[in-house]
Amino acid sequence: MEKPLVVVVMGVAGTGKTTLGPLVAERLGAPYAEGDDFHPAANIAKMSAGVPLDDADRWPWLDAIGRWAGEHAGRGGVVSCSALKRSYRDRLRAAAPGAVFLHLAGDRALIEGRMAARRGHFMPTALLDSQFATLQPLGDDEAGVAVDVSGTPEEITDRAVAALRRLGGEATAPPPPARPLLP
Repeated sequence: MEKPLVVVVMGVAGTGKTTLGPLVAERLGAPYAEGDDFHPAANIAKMSAGVPLDDADRWPWLDAIGRWAGEHAGRGGVVSCSALKRSYRDRLRAAAPGAVFLHLAGDRALIEGRMAARRGHFMPTALLDSQFATLQPLGDDEAGVAVDVSGTPEEITDRAVAALRRLGGEATAPPPPARPLLP
């Protein structure tokens, strides 16, 4: 069997990386790291002020995430990271060559509504347009899958894990026992 996967949960702000990353990690039996925790304080202050990050801001952040992903190669892990540009994903792959990307994608109106509803997050909805403008979807030659973010977190997680299983690796852990959906 192949090595356990290192999965980078990517997408624009508001797609649910922070919600879905831990759920996917749990289902895969892998550790999870929150990409926002790797941002230096200056990046958070800049975004909180409504100013988009530039590449110079992102490189150290991506390098820190890449180090985490590289340390989990062969053991598996899930980390969230917007990874909006191909060059960002290339940088992450350089640090963790076997990494695969789980692109959380969805309708702009749905994502904006979710961003507006969340509290206490540093990323304002005003930056959503810059996120979509920067986004370069996964190329055909990139290891990864795109998953629609409509539905409940459990439904999205089911789709994500099924798609990752089709990629191979040890993302083939048995599904957890069925849990009744709460109203």
